[in-house]
Amino acid sequence: MLKLADSLLANYQKPEDLIGENGLLKQLTKMLVERALEVEMTGHLGHDKSGEVTNGTANTRNGYSSKTLKGDFGALPLDVPRDRQGTFEPQIVVKHQTRWTGFDDKIISLYARGLSVREIQSHLEEMYGTEVSPTLISNVTDAVSEDVKLWQARPLDAVYPIL
Repeated sequence: MLKLADSLLANYQKPEDLIGENGLLKQLTKMLVERALEVEMTGHLGHDKSGEVTNGTANTRNGYSSKTLKGDFGALPLDVPRDRQGTFEPQIVVKHQTRWTGFDDKIISLYARGLSVREIQSHLEEMYGTEVSPTLISNVTDAVSEDVKLWQARPLDAVYPIL
């Protein structure tokens, strides 16, 4: 495992080579997610790409669909395998998913710090190099705004212990 890491890092010159827009981590993430999707498809169909169809349904692979996920690493284009009957439901990246888990948490964190929708949009674009629509930000913040209002209106205790 260490030899593999050493060979991957052989051309590492600066931090951007590792964590930049086209850095090693983004490439590895893409490779691992796409491989996991292939393994899920093999499990779903009961045979690998070159294997004999033994699932009784004659369901086989049917190319790929493109998907772009937004997350801490920016925008990540993925090729998601498809099956002929359209019954494949991937688990690692579910259908219609456009953001990695945790991305919404970042939006909520910025909102909690008092940033406006436009400021959040600008910050996410600056940090991750991906454009996020104001509608998406509003939808995420609206989903938690009721909880925030309830928390802000909660009754306060008369005394709070200080440690």
